[in-house]
Amino acid sequence: MRHGTRQQAAFFLETRGRSIGDLAARHGLTEHAWELVATAIPADWRRTTVERNDLHRFDFAPGDIVIVVGQDGLVANAAKYLDGHPVIGINPEPDRNPGVLVPHPAEAINGLLSAVSADRHHIEHRTMVRARTDDGQELHALNEIYVGHRSHQSARYRIAVPDGQAEHQSSSGILAGTGTGATGWLRSVWQERGSGLHLPLPSDPRLCWFVREAWPSAATGTTLTEGSIHAGAALTLYAESDELVCFGDGIEADALRLTWGQALTITTAKTTLDLVIA
Repeated sequence: MRHGTRQQAAFFLETRGRSIGDLAARHGLTEHAWELVATAIPADWRRTTVERNDLHRFDFAPGDIVIVVGQDGLVANAAKYLDGHPVIGINPEPDRNPGVLVPHPAEAINGLLSAVSADRHHIEHRTMVRARTDDGQELHALNEIYVGHRSHQSARYRIAVPDGQAEHQSSSGILAGTGTGATGWLRSVWQERGSGLHLPLPSDPRLCWFVREAWPSAATGTTLTEGSIHAGAALTLYAESDELVCFGDGIEADALRLTWGQALTITTAKTTLDLVIA
């Protein structure tokens, strides 16, 4: 904790032209949502609370119901560690959060839990992306996977696309993601370059991929910089840098690491995010 007391935090914010009142109001909304959720969970159910930073260390058990209270991104952060678990997204700040993945107000939690426990709930199956190295390392992501150099240096690799074409490249990295991710980082790349690629919808079993800032040289090309990955197909990268990293949905602490010559395949994941919809 950086500031020991509320007064110290308030003074720190005031010196930067901000007020602690805004933060306190937002904290109050989150606390209220938590109280409603905690009260709605039956007393004889086992329960626990997991912070975002602890997700990669938590073991979700079969049959668990996952309730996410927070921003849309928290659902994406949790999705990669789930396998068929129903996810209830609660939005504590509907005036601030878009609510794409946390579509429900906290007041709806009683009805949602009753529906899930009675198996009367509706599920939206959102496609996920999978990355796997040739030595068996694997990760899933809901939005997108990023592959690039571990620092800000150029990433060197050979890319092989689903139709069989291949090219040596040097770039700022590769993004490959889903229809859910196509509303975020992927869309910003798509829009900035004026791409004619048709972006997938969240439940489409198709991925899209983009190479960021490919550099043309005598040894590297810029021909293969975007495309789609249909179900059953794969995008493959062969590392030609000393170390490349691959992480999903911005969680850099939980990354795959590739050394020179290793291969990474990117495909549609077999698992989906099972988002509970009222």
